Amino acid sequence: MSKVLIATYSWSGRTKSVAQELVQMLDHVDTCEIEVPADTFDHDMHKTDEIATAQIKNNQYPELINEIPNVDQYDLILVGSPVWRGAPATPVHTFLEKIQNYSGKVASFYTDAGMANGYEETFKQWAGKLNVLPAHEGSHNLTGWLSELN
Repeated sequence: MSKVLIATYSWSGRTKSVAQELVQMLDHVDTCEIEVPADTFDHDMHKTDEIATAQIKNNQYPELINEIPNVDQYDLILVGSPVWRGAPATPVHTFLEKIQNYSGKVASFYTDAGMANGYEETFKQWAGKLNVLPAHEGSHNLTGWLSELN
């Protein structure tokens, strides 16, 4: 694999831990946290779910507070996200929207506590014209997934 960017939104820390595992497995990797203002979501998952559901319904996705690196220097972007109601976390939508001119490959990894039904389909929809590769759930067999992406 060539140069990789791992961009991660992690609400509870689980997705961030998978991102850290990936960093250890790859050469030529940079990381970027997908961050929103502190008051965007609640510490209670049920309230956060309601907020995210309203964001999707109203097509009003959260702003990001950090700058996205120049993605053109990467061959592959791995986007990490928790699963919220079968979809990526809404900050991922904003991130994907901001990199629409990227010509490399994009793949998602995700963590969930329940059902991930619809996650990959929603990710592809949000990715628009980006070149999306297969996603990966959890931290099992990350090596196999990475070799598939190469």
